[in-house]
Amino acid sequence: MTAPHLDPARKHDFVFLIEATDSNPNGDPDNGGLPRTDPVTGQGLITDVAIKRKIRNTVSLINEIDKKPGYEIYVEAGVALNAQHERAYTGGNQGGNATNQVTARQWMCQNFFDVRMFGAVMSTGKADRKAGRVQGPVQIGFARSIDPVTPFDIGITRVTPTRQEDVDAWNNPKEGESKGKETEMGSKHIVPYGLYKGAGHFSAPLATRTGVTSGDLAVLWRAFTNMFEHDRAAARAGLALRGLYVFTHADAFGSTPSHELIGRITVKPLGEATARNFADYGNIHVRDADLPDGVSITRLVG
Repeated sequence: MTAPHLDPARKHDFVFLIEATDSNPNGDPDNGGLPRTDPVTGQGLITDVAIKRKIRNTVSLINEIDKKPGYEIYVEAGVALNAQHERAYTGGNQGGNATNQVTARQWMCQNFFDVRMFGAVMSTGKADRKAGRVQGPVQIGFARSIDPVTPFDIGITRVTPTRQEDVDAWNNPKEGESKGKETEMGSKHIVPYGLYKGAGHFSAPLATRTGVTSGDLAVLWRAFTNMFEHDRAAARAGLALRGLYVFTHADAFGSTPSHELIGRITVKPLGEATARNFADYGNIHVRDADLPDGVSITRLVG
């Protein structure tokens, strides 16, 4: 029997909690890479794009070890999107035999996990090599921190410069010429601590269109629970998934508005106090004793 949260014929709403400790959960390129914040409330933000990027990367890692057809990634670093569309038409071992946008779209859904799950706009490129548009069944919103966060810009020093000319000029200074430099300065952007809550949704009717299977949902949840474990970096060493709760409805369309279910996972803001670790928030309140008829909950993390 298929576990409820793995059934693609049923609607799912899910809530997740992300912890950031001395890390940058999502830098803002328009603000020098500083962690994203709401300028009015001071709460931290993590975009849906950042979360889906980590899911894609994790699925790609899984597929390198456990190779299966249908789990390639469409939005991948170093690969042009138009080149992906053209593969649907090229035939051979690495492509399809599409003759129009309809069959190209079908091939893209069958072969690319993120097209099948998240959807894609594939209407760019040559007129006879486009793959149309896919509305994905999985939609993920922004995550917002429970309390305001305090972004830090921390200066760092590297003991060697980039250019050999600077080393030579430093070691052998000449009058009237550049003195060179011995070190170079840089910076890291972090928040000391933040606990972020976000939500996502799975549409069974849209999943039918793209061909989502229970195996796809199993890969999604596996990637979600592991997405920070293999994405470590100096400024992302302290990211962790602290909660993942999946509400499953009895049918494809659901019987309860998603916002009512999302509101059942609550974290009490600290207000004037300052959080520096997960324990500062105490217990996460999960109201699961009086779920609406036809709704079940699966705790994958937390």
